[in-house]
Amino acid sequence: MPDEDTLALREEAEIEARHRRAAERGDPGAMSALGTLLLRRGDLDGAEPFLRAAVQHGDRAAANNLGLLLHQRGCADEAAGWWRIAAVAGSAAAAHALGRHYRERGDEPGAEYWLRQAAESGHVLGAYALADLLDHRRDGAAERWFRAAAEHGHREAAYRLARFCDARGENHEAEQWFRQAAARRHRRAALRLGNLLEERGETKEATHWYLTAARDGEAKAACALGFLLRDAGDLDQAATWWRRAAQAGDGNAANALGALHAQEGEPQTAERWYRAALEAGDINGAYNLGLLCAGQGRAPQAEQWYRKAAYAGHREAANALAVLLLQHGDAEGAEPWFSKAAESGSIDAAFNLGILYAGRDEPAAARVWYDRAAAAGHAGAALQVAIALQHEGDHHGAERHLRCAAGGGSPDAAFRLGALLDARAREFEGAEAFGDEAAEWYERAARQGHSRAQVRLGMTAAKCGDIELAAHWYRLAAEAGSRNGAFNLGLLLAREGSEPEAALWWTRAADAGHGRAALRLALLSARRGRLADAQTWCARAVACGPAEVAERATRLTAVLTSELTA
Repeated sequence: MPDEDTLALREEAEIEARHRRAAERGDPGAMSALGTLLLRRGDLDGAEPFLRAAVQHGDRAAANNLGLLLHQRGCADEAAGWWRIAAVAGSAAAAHALGRHYRERGDEPGAEYWLRQAAESGHVLGAYALADLLDHRRDGAAERWFRAAAEHGHREAAYRLARFCDARGENHEAEQWFRQAAARRHRRAALRLGNLLEERGETKEATHWYLTAARDGEAKAACALGFLLRDAGDLDQAATWWRRAAQAGDGNAANALGALHAQEGEPQTAERWYRAALEAGDINGAYNLGLLCAGQGRAPQAEQWYRKAAYAGHREAANALAVLLLQHGDAEGAEPWFSKAAESGSIDAAFNLGILYAGRDEPAAARVWYDRAAAAGHAGAALQVAIALQHEGDHHGAERHLRCAAGGGSPDAAFRLGALLDARAREFEGAEAFGDEAAEWYERAARQGHSRAQVRLGMTAAKCGDIELAAHWYRLAAEAGSRNGAFNLGLLLAREGSEPEAALWWTRAADAGHGRAALRLALLSARRGRLADAQTWCARAVACGPAEVAERATRLTAVLTSELTA
C-alpha cells in the first residue's frame, strides 16, 4: 500500500494534469488554477504564461497572483499594476498587497487607502497591516483593526492587542489575548504570559509558558525560566537555560551565570560571564565585575569597573564607587558620586550621604538625606531620624520611624522601640500593653544579637525569679562583649554560690571599664586577704566611676592603706 505522501503527490499530479488539459482547451479558470499551483510550487517560468493568459480573460485572482509572481522576480512596479487591476475588481488580497507596496515606497496615504479596502472586505492580513500603519502614526483607530485581525486568529494582532489592554490595566482581557497568541506559538506572547503568571505566584504554569517560548528561541524567556528553576533549587537546569539565553545575547542571563560561578568559588568563570554581559550591552556586567574585584581585594580594578558603570548611569555602581573612595580617605571625591547615585534614586547612597554630613558635623544636611532614605524604607536611615526626633522631644514621630526601622530588621531600632514603650508603660497607669509590647521588641532585638536588649531581658527575668533565663541572656550579652552583661552575670553567679566564676566575669567587665565590677573585685580580694590586689582594683574603680563607685572605692582604699601600713 502506498503511504500518505505518495498518495498526496499522486493526487496533486492528477489535479495538475486535469487543469493543464482544461487550460489547453482555453478554460480561463483552469489557466488561473494551474498558474497558481505552479507559483506555489516555485515554478515561476511555468506559472507566468498561464497567469497572463488568465488575466486576459479578466480573472482577478490571476491578476493578483501575477502581481505576486512579478514581485518575486523584482518587478515591483509591474506587480503593482496588476495588483491595482485586481484590487479595483474587488480582490481584497490584491488590495492588501498593493497597500503594502505603497507603504514600502513611503506613500502612507496610498497605503492606508488600499489597506483599508482590504480590511473592510474582511481580509485578516489587510486588517493587521492597516492596524500596524495606524499604530505607527499613533492613531487610536489601530486597536479596532488589531482586534478585527486577532478575532480571526492573527497571532501578532492578538499580541499587540494584548499590549494595548495591558497598558490600560485591563489585566484580564490582556491575559486572554496573550493566551491566544501564545497558543499559536507567539514566543513574545508566551514570555509575557509567563511574566503575568509569575507575578501572580502561579509559577508552575509560568514555567510552562517560559519553556514554550524558550524552546522557540526567546532568550528572555530562557533567562526567566532559569530564575524560576534556581528558586526551585534546580541550579543545573537553571544554568543550562541561562547559558542558552546568554549565548543568544541576553546580558541578564550572563550576569546570572556570573553570580552563580562566583558563589561556587569560580571567579575566573564568573568574570568571563560578567564580561559577556557587558559585551551584550548590560551595564550590570561592569558593576558585577567591580563587586568581584572588590571581593578579591583588587581595589584599582574595582574602581575602574565601578566608574565605567557609574558613568553609564548605574546608580548602585556610583554608590559603590563613592564608598570605595571614602574607604581610601577621598571624602571629597566620594561626595559627588553619592549625590549622583542618591539623585538617581539609590536609597543606600542617600543614607551614606547622611552619614557623610553627620561625620562633618552638619546635622541639618544629614537630616535631609536621612529623611529621604527613611521615606524610601531604609531601616538605618529611619533609625537615625528616630534618634533625632527623640532628641527633639517628638516621641510619637520617633516611634513611627522606630517601627519602620525595627520592621526593616534593625536590632537597635527594636531595642529603642522597646525602651520607648517600656518608659510609656512606667509613666502611665494601666498601660501594661505597652510593657508587653516592649518585651516583644526587646526579645526581637536580643535574638538578633543586641547585647543591651539581652541585658534588659536578663534583668526582667531576674526580677521574676527566673534565674536560668536571666543567666542565659546575661551570658549571651557577656560573650558578645557586653560589660554590663558580664557584671550582671557575675552578680547572679555570686548569689548562686559560684564566686570563682563570678570573679572571672567581673574581671572581664572591669577590664572593659566597668567601675562596679572593679569595686566588687576589690571587695572580693580584700575578703580573701589579697590587699595589694584590692588596692589595684580600687584604683580601677576610681578611674572608671561613676561618682558613687569612685567615692566608695576611695574609702576602701583608705582602709586598705591603713591595714597595709599598720
